[in-house]
Amino acid sequence: MVDEALSRMSLTEISEALVKREVSSQEVVRNSLEELEKRGPSLNCVARLFPEQALAEAESADQELSSGTSQGPLHGVPLLHKDMFYRTGKISACGSKICEDYVPDLTATALLKLDQAGALDIGRLKMVEFAYGLTGHNEITGDVRNPWNPEYIPGGSSSGPAAAVAGFLSYGSLGSDTGGSIRFPASCCGLVGMKPTYGRVSRFGAMPLSFSLDHIGPLTRTVADC
Repeated sequence: MVDEALSRMSLTEISEALVKREVSSQEVVRNSLEELEKRGPSLNCVARLFPEQALAEAESADQELSSGTSQGPLHGVPLLHKDMFYRTGKISACGSKICEDYVPDLTATALLKLDQAGALDIGRLKMVEFAYGLTGHNEITGDVRNPWNPEYIPGGSSSGPAAAVAGFLSYGSLGSDTGGSIRFPASCCGLVGMKPTYGRVSRFGAMPLSFSLDHIGPLTRTVADC
């Protein structure tokens, strides 16, 4: 059974709860996977999940915490990200049929930084095809729905991340912003979206739209989580 109170905790709150051993990473991951299975289809925001990997990594995270070891501020926290951040051996479709079987042989630096902070990468979220559009419309994967009102757009191109975070399916998510693709979905879904200074967050391993304009940043529910 889904623990809605657990799902509705902020990124900062769930991180603190894990450190204090008030909840285990395995419990958090199982709850997230159940939420995603239950409510993900209604928002049409999930591209794919890595459940077996997520549970195995959560078990390791719990063992490390039991021994007094923490990888960082996101230790054991499950996150999902826009389907344009490459990870070795995992499909990165970028919202397109052209890339539906594309498996990169490299991992995005932004993901590696999250790994180093202890975060668990449990899946990918839908997006506007090749990150080119602001509505969340995608003829191939279907339109992502706004969790506040399914008749409204979630914004784009980081439509899946915005819907998932606002819909309490992910505690936070990486998005990309070339012409508003973090800021507009955040506005549409009542989130905090940060477009960092150009180059502050590495773009390596993220699908490029415009090398001179692309920015990588987070979508979260609170300012503190950014």
